[in-house]
Amino acid sequence: MFVGDALVVDSRHAHLLRETGHMPVYYFPREDVRMDLLERTDHSTHCPFKGNASYWTIMIDGRTLKNAVWSYECPYDEVVEIRGFLAFYWDRMDRRLEEDEEVFGHPRDPYHRIDVRASSRRVQIQINDEVIADSTHALFVFETGLITRYYLPPEDVRTNLLISSETTSICPYKGLARYWSVQVRGKTYKDVACSYPDPLPEQPRLKNRLCFFNEKVDSSKVE
Repeated sequence: MFVGDALVVDSRHAHLLRETGHMPVYYFPREDVRMDLLERTDHSTHCPFKGNASYWTIMIDGRTLKNAVWSYECPYDEVVEIRGFLAFYWDRMDRRLEEDEEVFGHPRDPYHRIDVRASSRRVQIQINDEVIADSTHALFVFETGLITRYYLPPEDVRTNLLISSETTSICPYKGLARYWSVQVRGKTYKDVACSYPDPLPEQPRLKNRLCFFNEKVDSSKVE
């Protein structure tokens, strides 16, 4: 992990902690962390499943990342493997690498799966009684923990009704998503669709396809 150009932690012995209701978290052995860049603080928190956590602030090149690092120095017996290991708030680091590839959003869960299937079933999207998209060339995306999403080719979408949004999001499995609003009959429906202009190498088939959020449209009909 990097803060600016400084390598703060580099390890081949990290633990990946998976906890119900939370994103996975990497815990690093203390000897693999640049402790000279960390300053212990008085801040602490309590987890009913892991115990009491101590915190450190990262101070480097005039930057102060307050309480960006934590450790369970005396964890409960059930998680003794993380005793003395340190974890970092993912979004406070500037760059995060797994092997030689940058990882975005949060650490990847090895039990998270994405299956993409081409389908000739008809997918129709309606907003305010207007058909926004009608396709028999959708990609059905089945992703752990999410409802089925339908990624449609732009030629099957009334793109003249789409308005580019400033909203973006990062998925560690698919990449950087841009969002689209829809304007129908003088009313704007904000961020009802997204696309991946440059998806991660694992999901090249999603490139530039449009996915409408079922829960944000009036009708997402699959026949």
